[in-house]
Amino acid sequence: MAGITSTTVVPVKLKASHFFSNKLSIPHSLNLQSSPSFTLPSHATVRYGVNLRPSAYGGGGNFRRAPPEKDADDGQALDLSTLSSNTVRLIDQSQNMVGVVSLDQAIRMAEDAELDLVIVSAEADPPVVRIMNYSKYRYELQKKKRDQQKKSAASRMDLKELKMGYNIDQHDYSVRLKAARKFLSDGDKVKVIVNLKGREKEFRNNAIELIRRFQNDVGKLATEEAKNFRDKNIFITLIPNKTEVQKPQETPTKAATDEVSVSVEA
Repeated sequence: MAGITSTTVVPVKLKASHFFSNKLSIPHSLNLQSSPSFTLPSHATVRYGVNLRPSAYGGGGNFRRAPPEKDADDGQALDLSTLSSNTVRLIDQSQNMVGVVSLDQAIRMAEDAELDLVIVSAEADPPVVRIMNYSKYRYELQKKKRDQQKKSAASRMDLKELKMGYNIDQHDYSVRLKAARKFLSDGDKVKVIVNLKGREKEFRNNAIELIRRFQNDVGKLATEEAKNFRDKNIFITLIPNKTEVQKPQETPTKAATDEVSVSVEA
């Protein structure tokens, strides 16, 4: 080691490695702080290999596959140091049950396959582990989660509110009707509200007729979900008719637009 010299020679034993030509094995009794140290020739290079590193949890200097970088969701799935047992129940990369083997043997099999050894159940007796490409597994899991979130968002209905006065003019009525059709075509609910203030309660029947006319003009594009014709805020909630919404919509002609009318008067 650089900066440490000694006149005492400590033997270095070389063993055959299953993934490199040689590896270094230092006797456990050697204390680098109290015992004389050793030096390596300047041309000697020690490598751990692709994603491999020395065991940090025993095994007599065996080399173990370094787990990929973990995020918060990984937990202890790759931390083999949490296993108290020297034997494990192994599932191979083809999802076949290998059976009970030593932990070191399971690690060697994962290294030979250039894959990761992942803890499936640390509480089992013996613990269950599996050989797999953990990075790929995490990617596919996250992709599946994103797809599910997209489907959930697509199926979720937002509630859109359209407010009108009982004596709304034709132009404003047409604007709200067009907006309602668009919302329903996009898969959203539409709540049509007519507010009656003070003496306007006398025109309750006019407001109800207006809402019914609006519902009829929307047509088969929506079905009624809820309504309230008793309070001062009269409303009806329309939900998309999936059968109609999924049909290709024809471009409305100007003549069809002109047919929209409001005959409710104050």
